[in-house]
Amino acid sequence: MLTDAMATILTAAGETGWVLEPDAKQILDLAGIPIPNFILAATVDDAVCAAGKIGYPVAAKIVSPAVLHKTELDGVALDLKTDEALRAVFNRFKRLDRFKGVLVEEMVAGVELIVGAKIDYQFGPVVLLGIGGTGVELYGDTAVRMAPLNDQDVRSMVHQLKGRRVLEGFRGSKPVDMKSLGDLVVRFSKLIMDLETQITSIDLNPVMCTSEGCVVADARIMLVENPSRHGTA
Repeated sequence: MLTDAMATILTAAGETGWVLEPDAKQILDLAGIPIPNFILAATVDDAVCAAGKIGYPVAAKIVSPAVLHKTELDGVALDLKTDEALRAVFNRFKRLDRFKGVLVEEMVAGVELIVGAKIDYQFGPVVLLGIGGTGVELYGDTAVRMAPLNDQDVRSMVHQLKGRRVLEGFRGSKPVDMKSLGDLVVRFSKLIMDLETQITSIDLNPVMCTSEGCVVADARIMLVENPSRHGTA
């Protein structure tokens, strides 16, 4: 269900055309989709304080409405272990265009998956599940279904993946928590249905899965184009 808090976030993001990561993760959290512990820091001292609360190592990410693809501008730093390292990253990030702060986040590990959705002009909301990292970039190892989904749909999508063995346990690794993965994708598909008229796509990449559960490490929500952004009625 689209809550008032979700609607407020989407309205505030209308001028930009996409939802900044901290706000996107707040929407996911409101929908019951697991996210890492994070704090948005406006100053370098706030960032160090946030890391102290979360506990090292942490990830740090640029937050700016001018930076849609963070990795292209080296706007993500992982596995930071000290205050000094975090301060250096913060001071580098704050030189980027329209800097609004740094997202300081707990490090999460596991099998990388991608979960995404787009609003197809013919079929409506469509959900994608795939092996993340090089699996999706090199091999296009994905499965697609029309929303809404149920647990059986998710199991069918997993079975379709060429790399499903990494989810089932490979070379001594523990299998991922399929119940957690199924719940995440089902909840995501319901969220997409609720936001259908306001978004064009959502990407959760990566979703990190272990035997203990699945967590969305990064999220991007693209909004339906707002004519006012181009100065037209």
